[in-house]
Amino acid sequence: MSKDIRLNQKVITAFPNSISVTIKREDLIHPFVSGNKFRKLKYNLLEAKKNEQTTLLTFGGAFSNHIAAVAYAGKEKGFKTIGIIRGEELESKISENPTLIFAQNCGMQLEFISRDAYRLKSDDSFLEKLKQQFGRFYLLPEGGTNDLAIKGCEEILTQEDAQFDYICCAIGTGGTISGIINSALSHQKVLGFPALKGDFLKEEIRSFVQNENWEFITDYHFGGYGKVNEALIGFINSFYKQNKIPLDPIYTGKMVFGVIDLIQKNYFPAQSKILLIHTGGIQGIQGMNMKLRNKQLPIIEIND
Repeated sequence: MSKDIRLNQKVITAFPNSISVTIKREDLIHPFVSGNKFRKLKYNLLEAKKNEQTTLLTFGGAFSNHIAAVAYAGKEKGFKTIGIIRGEELESKISENPTLIFAQNCGMQLEFISRDAYRLKSDDSFLEKLKQQFGRFYLLPEGGTNDLAIKGCEEILTQEDAQFDYICCAIGTGGTISGIINSALSHQKVLGFPALKGDFLKEEIRSFVQNENWEFITDYHFGGYGKVNEALIGFINSFYKQNKIPLDPIYTGKMVFGVIDLIQKNYFPAQSKILLIHTGGIQGIQGMNMKLRNKQLPIIEIND
């Protein structure tokens, strides 16, 4: 994959109490394997090559950033790729889905299964059936989180980031924030903003991390995974116009909304230096805008 790019971009907005906000543009690492997906795949692809694996198999939903990233990374690195997709009804709607079209054009073999079957994706018996069906493969879990993924995410923070007091990150499967927690310095606090309702990922994250300087902020999921409203869309559009930084509506957009709301509510001490991790996901905007148009709601006015 492409050369690693590190770019911290300061948010133009003036905040009260001399608070400063900077975004780490992980979305710029690679045009198709951006953000945390690049980090999560880095060492997994090396391990697959080391083990002489030729096929990558993974799981995802209709507009999965992970599916798109694995498909392109496989094409770029010479792996066959198989995507197990949640929802049998999607098989007849590939042409309507920009993420699935992209994955298929990258050479990914798509296998559609029912939602009930998808819930078994971690069961040994289910994985054995997949091996019988597809032969030998290197397994990448849904969202890409495993020990090697966390190792990659530990490289997100660099020496130049030591100046920051708070590191903020959206949470999907917990891998990205686990890597950040492991590499954060003792004076830094890591705040995680789950894209799903609840804080059930805490125990899983604890199994990956050693540090205790982290906290979940659970008030900014906007109703749950993939849920948005006009306030969030309006914020993403306004933020882009002012800062020229695109935000995805599933992860980073909600996290940035939450951080700025917390600043207004005096959550952060005066003169705090806050670093926000942009985990990519911009490819999903096109699919989200399709849904918004169908509901006759305002769309995200970037990359469309």
